[in-house]
Amino acid sequence: MKNIRISLRLLKYMALIFIVAQLSGCATSEKSPISASSSSIDSANSKAVNDALQLQGQPYVSGGESPIEGFDCSGLVFYVYNKQGVRLPRDTWSLANQLPSVQINQRQPGDLVFFNTTARPFSHVGIYVGDDRFVHAPSSRTGRVMMSDLKQPYWRERFVAVRRPQSQRPLSVNNAGNNACLLN
Repeated sequence: MKNIRISLRLLKYMALIFIVAQLSGCATSEKSPISASSSSIDSANSKAVNDALQLQGQPYVSGGESPIEGFDCSGLVFYVYNKQGVRLPRDTWSLANQLPSVQINQRQPGDLVFFNTTARPFSHVGIYVGDDRFVHAPSSRTGRVMMSDLKQPYWRERFVAVRRPQSQRPLSVNNAGNNACLLN
């Protein structure tokens, strides 16, 4: 009887080892595609993330704010949120100064991440999509809307703030004349 229990226990361990070995073959170092579906995220922010992800590859154009003409950084944010019925300012400075601040460890997909890329705070903005990644229209040098990683040294060193767009709060849409979204 004791031998049967030992054999059954051994059989269970062997089965467990087999399953773990099979599953480990499915592991990958690639990050899975991002989808914003968390119920804690504002619906407009969730849709904005999905829209921003779809715009990857669109051309960078200074002053651009549509897929037809291309995008600069604040034009991308303006377009994506306007599509959700959330009216935001058109320039980075106004976005940073009018939207509520969020602690970096409290950021959620759909939040805006700001950078100092031209020796001016809030000179670049992107849409946080989760997993330390954000979609943005960086510059004419890169030439397109793309996803980048906040862990990359360039972005980590220039990161300044997180702001959260909210559909309930009316904002001024005045252009402060500070649309710069260029990298050094």
